[in-house]
Amino acid sequence: MENLDLQEIRGQLDEIDTRLVELFEKRMELCGQVAEFKIGTGKAVYDGQREKQKLAAVAAMAHSEFNRKGVHELFSQIMTISRRLQYRLLAEHGKGGDTGFTMVDELKREGARIVYQGVEGAYSHRAALQYFGEDADVYHVPVFEDAMIEVEEGRADYGVLPIENSLAGAVIDNYDNLLKHDIYIVAETKVAVDHALLGLPEASLEDIRRVYSHPQGLMQCSGYLGAHRQWSQISVENTAGAAKKVLEEGEVSQAAVASPTAGALYGLKVLEASINNNKNNTTRFIIVARKPMYRKDAGKVSICFEGLHKSGSLYNMLGNFIYNDVNMLMIESQRGTQLGIPVLCGRGGLAGRPGNPQRTVGNLRGSGQHEDSGKLLGRQEGHGYQRFSNI
Repeated sequence: MENLDLQEIRGQLDEIDTRLVELFEKRMELCGQVAEFKIGTGKAVYDGQREKQKLAAVAAMAHSEFNRKGVHELFSQIMTISRRLQYRLLAEHGKGGDTGFTMVDELKREGARIVYQGVEGAYSHRAALQYFGEDADVYHVPVFEDAMIEVEEGRADYGVLPIENSLAGAVIDNYDNLLKHDIYIVAETKVAVDHALLGLPEASLEDIRRVYSHPQGLMQCSGYLGAHRQWSQISVENTAGAAKKVLEEGEVSQAAVASPTAGALYGLKVLEASINNNKNNTTRFIIVARKPMYRKDAGKVSICFEGLHKSGSLYNMLGNFIYNDVNMLMIESQRGTQLGIPVLCGRGGLAGRPGNPQRTVGNLRGSGQHEDSGKLLGRQEGHGYQRFSNI
């Protein structure tokens, strides 16, 4: 092989790249014609067997193991982009697929019953009143799943449940419950966390020996509690329940980590105010409903899917978000291989274009990178969540 200088090599690469772009555009033109055929015949965009055979054939043309893997990945991406074009064309012809969701101007609040987990004075109680108003018809149940069942079976119109704390992270049980029950995220609200140490009116700090709270409440106040190593820390169902327990048991040696609101409700004294580690700590609550609906100003989508157990499956799934100008806010790996992905869309996509969650869903369905099970979890106002079944 003749010796070439760097500029000559780069020149040849530029020529090859120009030809690749020309061939790519020709290929996409042909893929558009394929899409027109599928629009007319109703044939599915994704043909897994055909793609598998094609990838094996083109990889076999390469002359080294490294190049075979490279060709396989290159053509996998080309085929993925081709499918995305086909889904876009199908959507333009009104064949993008019905998600089953109904758009509404506002959530119906008049006469609505709202359920939350915990007891009066809990942060979930505060979130319910914050979103639906101080006069809302709210009631409580002991555990998270009970609240979802109340909504699913129609005894409540909406449920209010914590899904994520800015410091402690996801509330895993509620991710699992969203998959388990046929309900939909329709809104969200955020509540500032302000923990206080609460005791009986006659108690003082010197009396305290045991402190009760929700595990996250204890963790969020670890700095303050760690400075009092003589206190036993005991987990209970929720923060307001801890306050109620202190009142009912009437022992001056017991204290609760809960909100000042819970303290006032149960007649407890604030022994120490604002003891949480981070004063900017917030908990995000989701509003769930039985009907698949979303507000017209929805801007966020949550997806849950189970990826194939093979190299590159997640990589290929996430490419759909990029191509549809959807900005991903968070990815959460759940038990097993399920993944929950809250996504912000329609707020400053590429070149100012709004992101397209609808088309993203279509791309995910036809990506060939997931198991048959999966859900998109709901749209909500301002930060809408959308949930679709059977991705």
